[in-house]
Amino acid sequence: MRRAVDWTFRDRRTGAFVIGQWPNLPLWLFFGFSIVRWVLVPQGRPDFWLRIGAGAALGWWAADEVLRGVNPWRRILGAAALVWLAVSTTLA
Repeated sequence: MRRAVDWTFRDRRTGAFVIGQWPNLPLWLFFGFSIVRWVLVPQGRPDFWLRIGAGAALGWWAADEVLRGVNPWRRILGAAALVWLAVSTTLA
């Protein structure tokens, strides 16, 4: 069990145990767009562009995690976000 946890959560470069990290630019943008949508509850074009911005930022973050995540957990998290984004976009 310990080997599986180490394999999943250890940073391959530093050996540090990494579950989460301080958000980077794409994630801050996603939070920003989402908070503005939640607080202002816009309609029409502004809502459309805020949704596009949030989705693009989340997609950017998720793709970056899949490609450059420091451990399998981060890559799985990025892949899950991409799947969620694809499904939610398809169903919208």
